[in-house]
Amino acid sequence: MQEICNSWEIDFFRKWKLSMIIKLLVVLCLAEEAFSKTKKHDHQSRSGFDFFYFVQQWPGAYCDAKGRSCCFPGNGKPSTDFSIHGLWPNYNDGGYPSNCDSSKPFDESQLDELESRLETEWPSLACPSIGPKFWAHEWNKHGTCSFFSNQQDYFQAGLDLKDKTNLLQALKDEEIEPNDEFYNVEDMKEAIKKKIGFYPWIECNHDSDDNSQLYQVYICVDTNGKDLIKCPVLPRGNCASRVQFPKF
Repeated sequence: MQEICNSWEIDFFRKWKLSMIIKLLVVLCLAEEAFSKTKKHDHQSRSGFDFFYFVQQWPGAYCDAKGRSCCFPGNGKPSTDFSIHGLWPNYNDGGYPSNCDSSKPFDESQLDELESRLETEWPSLACPSIGPKFWAHEWNKHGTCSFFSNQQDYFQAGLDLKDKTNLLQALKDEEIEPNDEFYNVEDMKEAIKKKIGFYPWIECNHDSDDNSQLYQVYICVDTNGKDLIKCPVLPRGNCASRVQFPKF
């Protein structure tokens, strides 16, 4: 009988010990999840950031993308050049802040001096045509998280960066032309690096024939919105080794 009792006590102790370990693991997992959520919230709410992505898109690829329609702005078809998509604050860990300051809502009147250039160099090609709503989105989501105190300075910084990088000319200098031909992605990156001093990140899309196309070019910029830098982190995704540079 004593042996049975001893065996029962040992078995009970083992089960109790296992139960406590499981409970401890559950507590630790819940604590880690709570910490992760708090960290994420703090990360998104703080006003500081580490660098900008300056993103330019090729309109020929946007308009030729599989399953996407394309509408020109009110002033007509944009010129055959890269257009600005955005100037986006980012963190070194791959996250980014957004919609940081509701006390500074978009005010189109602040862009009176820039509007003609924005229509040409920072247009929306979405359908239906959304005009200034696109700039409102960029300012409210991204601009309010930057160190620019007003909209004019923020959008002017984007226009200045477009002039500074001049992507189309950088590619043409290396005989990479928007002619529907296919080019090596690494050659594209080298051509841009030769012009700006740093490697870009290239995003691709697919046309109705499932051809991989040059779509967007990401360049990293210091928090001052002026100086180009080496990218601390790159977006996700990859292109095919050779991609089409579609006409526009």
